[in-house]
Amino acid sequence: METDLLGLEISKGELRRLTGFDPDEVFRPSIMRDKKKRLGFIGNELMVALALTPLIVGFIYAFLILPTIGTSIPLGLALIIIVPIIVLIGRWFWRLKTCPKVVTVLLDEVDRYHAVIQSIHISDQLATSGNKTSHIEDREKVISGLQLIREDLVRALKTERILRDNKELLANNQELSINNLSNLQALQVSTEASEYAQLLNQSLQIAIDVQAEIRKLQSQR
Repeated sequence: METDLLGLEISKGELRRLTGFDPDEVFRPSIMRDKKKRLGFIGNELMVALALTPLIVGFIYAFLILPTIGTSIPLGLALIIIVPIIVLIGRWFWRLKTCPKVVTVLLDEVDRYHAVIQSIHISDQLATSGNKTSHIEDREKVISGLQLIREDLVRALKTERILRDNKELLANNQELSINNLSNLQALQVSTEASEYAQLLNQSLQIAIDVQAEIRKLQSQR
């Protein structure tokens, strides 16, 4: 991947710092619509549930069942089946309660943003192999647009975190305002039907959606 694209990516570590949540631990409906992500998410949840099951079953059996009922193999087997189900359901409701909806929406926007970056990366690879020509000026304008979107995504995530941690705070800090939309709209590419024009339009839609989410946050303060 080109250096300018690497600099645009928002790493999982940065997302964790900005939101206070591990992005891989946040349940999002969009994950369930993507087969690969869905299988990864479900697999991770099953691993966590199975890892916790021996500890929970052992604790319940040793400190609750043995002192009151005594040795009971059927009850122990029942716990082995029931406990992982309870863990899965408990983690599900815990996520719904602790992770604000706006965080899931913004993380989805980050995924869309990264998808645009990946599209440019693929286009770069095709151009390098000689299978496709690209207009370098258009590419540079799309990169400029993505830089603006990155700034707005980071500001939006910062705003959500600050408002979540400080309920009484008025979200009128200039540093946290979403103000790159007009700059993004001002960017134009030479051929409106080009692939880069389409990517820029995708970027503009991301910026509009992010601005809408941050306005919702500010209206709820």
